[in-house]
Amino acid sequence: MSATLHCPLCGGDTVSDYHRDRNRSYLQCDGCALVFVPPEYHLGAAAEKAEYDLHENHVDDPGYRRFLARLQQPLSARLVPGAEGLDFGCGPGPALAAMMHESGFAMALYDCFYYPDRIVLNRQYDFVCATEVVEHLHQPGIELDRLWGCLKTGGHFGVMTKLVRDVRAFAGWHYKNDPTHVCFFSIETWQWWAQQRGAGLALEGADVILLHKTSTDHALDL
Repeated sequence: MSATLHCPLCGGDTVSDYHRDRNRSYLQCDGCALVFVPPEYHLGAAAEKAEYDLHENHVDDPGYRRFLARLQQPLSARLVPGAEGLDFGCGPGPALAAMMHESGFAMALYDCFYYPDRIVLNRQYDFVCATEVVEHLHQPGIELDRLWGCLKTGGHFGVMTKLVRDVRAFAGWHYKNDPTHVCFFSIETWQWWAQQRGAGLALEGADVILLHKTSTDHALDL
């Protein structure tokens, strides 16, 4: 049992040992069910960017576009013509933003390494996208709350991330082996997060989460 660390999502101080491999240990919050890596295993900014620089996700790659379409299509179906969005953590090749733009939606870009202009985080949008991003966040509670604040009432938050199933599956899960992946969400975690904000929640397939910011939403005080 680890009682000295706080959950980086909800701030809870009751966390349990979840799994350990030869590289890292993994904890689970007893409150929101987030599985996370203790901070001592986090990479520094330079090492983290070096890992991202190895990725080859190009805007025009048909396979990458098919992958992103699993979020793009259900999200687009929920939007009105002319909606404006933010692609958070878009990486060096913002393919999703290109796909949304081709569908008639204006897009702003933010990535702490590749599109670091934070001015785009100071306004509100009709929708926000975060594809294969949340698992990299060192402070997911702060960052997700900031993104929720970037949404207009009635807006949609589209997330793509692989979901934790159980301890046995986690032990053999390739997703946990990426050294830049430091927090792992389950459907229970997203249900908790949506409930805290009075948000609508829909799961599309195995790894796409759509959250709707209703008029009665409220932020969690961390």
